[in-house]
Amino acid sequence: MWKLLALPPLPAHSMRGLLSSLGDQVDVMVPATRDRAGLLAALPEAELVVGDWSGLLALDAEAVRHAPRLAFVQQPSVGFDGHDLAALAKAGVPLANTAGANAQAVAEWCVAAAFALLRRLLAGDAAMRAGEWPQLTLQPRELAGSRVGVIGFGPIGAACARMFDVLGCAVSYWSRSRKDVPYAYRELDDLVAASDVLVVVLPLTDETRGLLDSVRIASMPPGSLLIDAARGGIVDERALLAALESGHLAGAALDVYATEPPPPDDPVRSCDAVLLSPHAAGVTPQATTRLITCVIDNLASAVSGRPVANVVNGADPQVRRRPDG
Repeated sequence: MWKLLALPPLPAHSMRGLLSSLGDQVDVMVPATRDRAGLLAALPEAELVVGDWSGLLALDAEAVRHAPRLAFVQQPSVGFDGHDLAALAKAGVPLANTAGANAQAVAEWCVAAAFALLRRLLAGDAAMRAGEWPQLTLQPRELAGSRVGVIGFGPIGAACARMFDVLGCAVSYWSRSRKDVPYAYRELDDLVAASDVLVVVLPLTDETRGLLDSVRIASMPPGSLLIDAARGGIVDERALLAALESGHLAGAALDVYATEPPPPDDPVRSCDAVLLSPHAAGVTPQATTRLITCVIDNLASAVSGRPVANVVNGADPQVRRRPDG
């Protein structure tokens, strides 16, 4: 049996139930405590790891050194920030994510957020509940005809582009590599400066941290919108709030934050121009089902000698037991 260390914030019996289809091919264990010490204590036995989607128990270089038997890491999310990709690759350990599992859900949230902001749905609802009738003062705008820029063009970015395109928007994109798609590619600064609605859906890496800083946010068109469903740390939140408070930007929708959850006194919570979401854009029953299926299929491939899918750290997708395993 393969020793599988499950790091998600779920009880051991729940993880065993979710992975029951793997039968007697894996022996599922969880850390004795959900902290750094518990992680490091459990790693020496682990051959397979199902990562922690909360990010609390990430595999950095020190953790990798504590895992001499580790052969494969399956992250049960699209994001994989926190894990040391280079350290895992150097150890010959493939790290896979669940690319595409929540693409439909996140893209729908991005479109819904754009509609909510442009049509001023929350402001209209609040005014009505306060006894007002803002028919002539609400001043909503239409989404059709807007210039939509998509930053990041993985499965989520591609789904966003398709949906906004169908709604009559002029869609362009930027990613670290050009794609063979029917949408215009723009260099990042050009895209930012030419988008009425800017949608951020790319991974957090050393290269993308702080990507949308104060200079780029200031270059966005007056009255434009920013929608962030990527990872906290890509957008400079202070610069974003300053642009909203000055009136340069008309609104923003955030599903992710530099600190999650944001502290109760975080200024982002009190800015009326921001639509707030608790990192739940991709959390639907359908997306969860796809995610679990992706995790189980990859684990089944790993223990059966088949290459795993969605490897993100450049390691060989053929999982091999370590010599001392």
